[in-house]
Amino acid sequence: MADVISAAPMRLVLKVGGSLAETGRLKDVLALIAQTKRSVIVVPGGGQFADKVRDLQNAIRFDDASAHRLAMLGMHQMAELYFTLQDRLSPADSLDGIGRVLAIGLIPVWLPLQMSQVDDMIPKDWSITSDGLAARLAERLGSARIVLLKSCDVDPKASAADLAEDGIVDPVFPQIAARAGLTWRVLGPADDAELRTLLGLDLTQ
Repeated sequence: MADVISAAPMRLVLKVGGSLAETGRLKDVLALIAQTKRSVIVVPGGGQFADKVRDLQNAIRFDDASAHRLAMLGMHQMAELYFTLQDRLSPADSLDGIGRVLAIGLIPVWLPLQMSQVDDMIPKDWSITSDGLAARLAERLGSARIVLLKSCDVDPKASAADLAEDGIVDPVFPQIAARAGLTWRVLGPADDAELRTLLGLDLTQ
């Protein structure tokens, strides 16, 4: 069962699903994130960019390791879209880079390829998506909490394993969350009030 995340200041890994671009929520969500004064690290979903990799793999039949790298580059492409929508967002591809971006008052958007392709704890196949990658980043950051923003509402009492079985999160996410003892939540469209609280924003704004 997901722990309830308090509003206490702490680094927050916030995975912003690429599907939000398709449902029309992306601009509003990024505008909220841009207002935060807390230490937030954004992880972009792959969205349609990653879906195209799946389509190409089905058509051309290349290996999963290559598809995995291309899907992460899809996350980089989604990040570029985020940068066009909010100028407070800034790229970071390492733990040091994340620290530097936070130190100047900007919000890092993690580009995963550099760190992930040399990380033996990350499988090189479709068993992991941006969900599991975000969890692995939170694990490497140590005290970070993690929130996954999705386009569907989920039962807050559902376990990570339940969500993986339902296809809401990838199969690796529960493993990393359990191993690292992560405090996590999955938020959908009905949870914007909780998102604002986590970001430290006044609910009356």
